[in-house]
Amino acid sequence: MRILKISLLFAALAAGTTAGAQAFDYDDIADGLLRPAQLAGIRSTADGEHYTVIRDGNIRRHRYDTADPGAALLPPAAETGAVALDSLDRATGTWCSAGSRELKIADYAIAPDGGVLVADGAAPIYRHSFTARYLYYDGRHLREILHGIPEPRDAAFTPDGRNIVFSSRNDLYIYNIERQSTRRITRDGRWNETINGTTDWVYEEEFGFTRAFAVAPDSKRIAYLRFDESRVPLFEMMRYDGALYNRAYDFKYPKAGDTNSTVTLHVYDLETGRTTHVDTGADSTQYIPRIGWTPRGELWYETRDRRQREIVFRRLAAEAFDTPQAQQQVVYRERSPRYVAHETDRSFRWIGDGRRFLILQESATGWMHLYLGEPDKPLRALTRGHWEVTGIVGADDRAVYYTSTERSPLERHLYAVDYKGRRKRLLTPAEGFHTIAPSAGMRYYISTFSSADDPGRVEICDAAGRTVRVVDDNAALRRLADSIRLPRKEFFTFTTERGDTLGGYIVRPAGFDPSRRYPCLLTQYSGPGSQTVQNRWRHDWEDVLAQRGYVVVATDGRGTGYRGEAFKKSTYGQLGRLEVEDQLSTARHMAAQPWIDSARIGIYGWSYGGFMALSCACKGDGLFRAAIAVAPVTSWRYYDTVYSELYNGLPQENPAGYNDNAPLALAPLLRDDRTRLLLIHGTADDNVHFQNSAEMIRALTGAGKEFDLMIYPDQNHSMLPDCKRQIRRRMIGFVERNL
Repeated sequence: MRILKISLLFAALAAGTTAGAQAFDYDDIADGLLRPAQLAGIRSTADGEHYTVIRDGNIRRHRYDTADPGAALLPPAAETGAVALDSLDRATGTWCSAGSRELKIADYAIAPDGGVLVADGAAPIYRHSFTARYLYYDGRHLREILHGIPEPRDAAFTPDGRNIVFSSRNDLYIYNIERQSTRRITRDGRWNETINGTTDWVYEEEFGFTRAFAVAPDSKRIAYLRFDESRVPLFEMMRYDGALYNRAYDFKYPKAGDTNSTVTLHVYDLETGRTTHVDTGADSTQYIPRIGWTPRGELWYETRDRRQREIVFRRLAAEAFDTPQAQQQVVYRERSPRYVAHETDRSFRWIGDGRRFLILQESATGWMHLYLGEPDKPLRALTRGHWEVTGIVGADDRAVYYTSTERSPLERHLYAVDYKGRRKRLLTPAEGFHTIAPSAGMRYYISTFSSADDPGRVEICDAAGRTVRVVDDNAALRRLADSIRLPRKEFFTFTTERGDTLGGYIVRPAGFDPSRRYPCLLTQYSGPGSQTVQNRWRHDWEDVLAQRGYVVVATDGRGTGYRGEAFKKSTYGQLGRLEVEDQLSTARHMAAQPWIDSARIGIYGWSYGGFMALSCACKGDGLFRAAIAVAPVTSWRYYDTVYSELYNGLPQENPAGYNDNAPLALAPLLRDDRTRLLLIHGTADDNVHFQNSAEMIRALTGAGKEFDLMIYPDQNHSMLPDCKRQIRRRMIGFVERNL
């Protein structure tokens, strides 16, 4: 037990007192004591003058331009944090108390009339999906709705605020708020066969959304996706849950090269009750990763071919549903000989009345840039240069607002540019990584930013970039970090034996002495398009090791993002070859430093990083004293279609790309006399299945190799919330014993 917890020191510093330097451990990090201020659940109101956040079990509305305590949008909470719920006695037509409940707000929405919809007490399904109790507040009564509906999820207001669309057990419904009645839209939903209005597993994981419906601006039509997953192979994972008999949990998971769901697009008319099937083409293997409506009420959707080398955006006229195929218009098409990198939420937006759009594209120049699209006209480049636009933030009548890496690939800054690509302005001059939450109409924005050396602040700015007010300056955290001599990142570059220049960071122990020789841990993820090395304030379990005398190093090798298309796509079709070479080069570069003990270098990674740690341990020929692989992919044949095929092609067409660099094939190369390996996995990992580690165990034992193993029953890919701390304590102990 520690004599003085860092939390007590934090309280003293917040009160303005001082104390001597104190050690910190992982509990302090897990408790959030080194986490900068942030706002949860930021939403802009339609007027662009206010924003809402989740705080203290309530939703609070603030003005952008004035500091205020915030108006509570739900009934005031009692001292216990519980709020009163009401229910309607249908026999008498009067409201009565239904007890009280402590709210756990997972999501919320606000209707035009001020009604509030709250997702309370979320029960997770997979990474993004959850079921919840839904509450509605009309300014007088807070009540639970959707009574008798099993496992409701993905609820959302129609634009007029009169109805709520939601899903239950693979079917789509609509709830009328005034009548408190529910209408069923689809009736063929069935587990592991048919899904309406929500996504299947692979769409949720790889395209990042679960609400597979969109309501027209006039609230008269609902477009939705239907997934026929009847031919997708069934995957089973074992659940134990402390029961006398284990049980199998089964779901549809398409592995590389196997059959995906057949996805179709439909439109339901709320006035007539008629459902129209939209003809999206003859290719039943294509993806439809996004659907929506333009501001003018035109349906639009995106398709991608199975290999994701072409994306197409189409739209339909508002009156086109009787003969949709004849009236469809292709508004955008992009092709690539490898793959098209595109994240619709950040890289596509209709502007104005929906005749024009903004889009990010990298295939034209090899760098991701911003373009303006108009019907029957070539795209107009609004940005250019050897740097990348990372997201479209907003637009007004005069300018487009976007984030980019122009100042540094390690940072994100907000810029504005006019519709001719001129008058570009930097709006966030402070060094670091800026996350932007814009107001409606882009009159204001909330910037949450930090750097590796500074926890930064949360501030509200106007469209010209002028600070309107500071929400939180993180002063107490800054004093705390200084008082405990928190290790900081130092950024560096080096040239590999092959002539490639790579960037990384080093975290040295406090009181670093260059005349000493320190053990070194490489921490990395390395996946395609990812970025570990960023100039922002982030701390995790590795910082505890740095405090205890270890040098921690991270390098983004070939295949990672924000350094141009050629660098990112160099690993296409050969996952695990170039990335491993670059991590081995990093280890050799560190071993050559006079202040590194070359016999005490380790490597760690989770998920793709776990795949890398295993591969490096096996290919390193004893270069690494210790390696930790958490939830690793051990063969891309075991992983899903969308991700694996995007970066590695189809296994039927590229078997070498799947076989040659798989850790399963590398197991005999492990020098277990020099490298101590720790393998960690949760048995209920729906993403990177425990099968990966089970087969790695088979390969290692078959090759006569010694290794350490930690298995976490019924834990998912992140192993949250149950095992977060235990795993990291275990890894800290493993490093201290073996490195």
